[in-house]
Amino acid sequence: MADGAGMQWGGWWMALVVFAAIAQTARNAAQRSLTRDLGTWAATLVRFLYGLPLAALALVLLYTLPAKAPEIAHWTGAYFGWLALGAFFQIAATGALLLAMQQRNFAVAVTLSKTEVLQVALFGAVFLGELPTYWALAAMAIATLGVALLSLPPRQIGAKLDWRSKAAMYGLICGACFAIATVGFRGAALALNAPSALLSGAWGVFIAQCMQTLAMGAWFLWRDRGVLLRIAKAWRVSLLAGCMGSAASLAWFSAYALQSAASVRTLGMVEVVFSYLVSRRVLKEQLRRNEKWGIALMLVGIVVICTQL
Repeated sequence: MADGAGMQWGGWWMALVVFAAIAQTARNAAQRSLTRDLGTWAATLVRFLYGLPLAALALVLLYTLPAKAPEIAHWTGAYFGWLALGAFFQIAATGALLLAMQQRNFAVAVTLSKTEVLQVALFGAVFLGELPTYWALAAMAIATLGVALLSLPPRQIGAKLDWRSKAAMYGLICGACFAIATVGFRGAALALNAPSALLSGAWGVFIAQCMQTLAMGAWFLWRDRGVLLRIAKAWRVSLLAGCMGSAASLAWFSAYALQSAASVRTLGMVEVVFSYLVSRRVLKEQLRRNEKWGIALMLVGIVVICTQL
């Protein structure tokens, strides 16, 4: 399905990625505020729990709006295996991202997480046989150099890169977990072979978020039930975070059904631009010179990858 759908949809997968990046930026901002009140892992659960209604609604609309309802998806053990892999590492990646945000400002934390790009290319090549072109690898390398600039410690612009800092370590862990999650979700999309990319995305998001909500909900029931009550009381911001997270995931999953994981995640670096705008305009955070250069290199990588697709 992925190859044929990609030909039919053309560049629409790029629009899906840009939309996903915008929605994900809004989700990250909402989750960041929740982290202060609920803690890292409770804010992570919010993303999945409050996103479930939107994922379910998307499925209902896709089966009821068309004049002829599409066939029910044919699930396999491989499909659920890929989804479970992606769901688990997405939980870990979200937690690491929120921890990184506590160490550096919003835009820098998001950018550090984009170390996933080279890792996605590696895992995608090993597990899915999707080999990037030389130009795509060059774009990823340029973007990674931008990430390296972002690891400079505060007020030490001429210092050596401090990859031992907590922000850099959380960013690397986040990137690795997101990379494995991306490959898992791409593998699930290929295994499902749904009649449309949107249907593939809707099923993937709904089932993955059910897995994540049940797993994390059970953990909190066992360890700290009071957290669930605090999550319920913070329903307004939680609903925003959940809906934006679910909307982003629907777009990401649909894009995975149309294009290789490495290409999708490289273009997804445009999220850094949106995060920069939120950091400056909404959160009133200041970026240092090396951080601006790092983000600029990320943009160069995006431009290069777009010219090759």
